[in-house]
Amino acid sequence: MTTFKKGDAVSWQSHGGTAHGSVEKKLTGETHIKGHKVAASKDDPQYLVKSENGGKAAHKPGALERD
Repeated sequence: MTTFKKGDAVSWQSHGGTAHGSVEKKLTGETHIKGHKVAASKDDPQYLVKSENGGKAAHKPGALERD
């Protein structure tokens, strides 16, 4: 599994094509982002990313690529 750290530049597939941004933190517990439940855990972590346009979202490691 690929791991990322805070500040890593990443890209991912979004509705309008490829989005770019940076990792804010690793999520290892349940949290809520924009009213949506993120079911992250230590065994199945996700990453909070901030896109270039300022939006924030959680993504699984397999959905992210290093830029």
